[in-house]
Amino acid sequence: MQKATITSGVTAQRISKTITFYKNESKAASMLQQNGPKPLLLLLPWLGSQPHAVDKYREIYFRQGFDVLTVESKTSHFLWPRWGLDYGAQVLELLQSDSFVSRPLLLHAFSIGGYTFSQMMVHISKNAQQYKSVTDRIKGQIYDSLVIGSVERMATGVGKMVLPNVEGLLRKGSLLYFSVLKGYTVDYYNVAIDMFWNNPPQTPALFFYCENDPLSDHMEVERLLKSWHLRGINVVGKGWKDSLHAGHLRKHPQEYLATLHQFLQSLSMTPLKAKM
Repeated sequence: MQKATITSGVTAQRISKTITFYKNESKAASMLQQNGPKPLLLLLPWLGSQPHAVDKYREIYFRQGFDVLTVESKTSHFLWPRWGLDYGAQVLELLQSDSFVSRPLLLHAFSIGGYTFSQMMVHISKNAQQYKSVTDRIKGQIYDSLVIGSVERMATGVGKMVLPNVEGLLRKGSLLYFSVLKGYTVDYYNVAIDMFWNNPPQTPALFFYCENDPLSDHMEVERLLKSWHLRGINVVGKGWKDSLHAGHLRKHPQEYLATLHQFLQSLSMTPLKAKM
């Protein structure tokens, strides 16, 4: 496992090609650790995300004192869901390892990263007792530009994020692929999507979304918010008429940070005086 110092007080440790642990030993982290085990952020970026873009979000949590576990998704995890399920199981096992087993958890998933988490939820629903130590530690969940809606919308999302110059061709190819291999793809997606609707974590949730997002149906997001609310989950939604998919922080920085800060304060996971 390779280690490297990436910013003051933070060391990066590469666990695998797609998973990196950022250990925070800054002053903010020391303050946070006085109240017990240091919280761990499970960060699930959007497909094809660039490190410098994700760094902006990691920095927010470094300033709050969090350690960060970044779990990247691959196109193959989506196109062949069995691999995605295997990957979800790997992440769950990692969260139960000695390094992380006592850590309070916060989830922040972007775009199709929410799908990766749903694959983890499939395992949790089938083996609730086995993964109880994980679910009991999830204190909050944040979804930014959740890809939700039809399989066609999901295919469009893959095209836009992987090869935007030929997204139309990729979308058509993906839909044909889904149609031919329905039993190996669409049926798995439906199970994963069902997890979001019927077996969500019973912890407070924050959703960032917008009305002009081609990859996220805002009406479906709002319907999901109502569904979770009826289940007794404390849900907060922050929506905009005009914004960018997985780019709300760039488009609306002050509102984004203020909403996120208020949510984190409600979870009592950050120092009162910590700056976003």
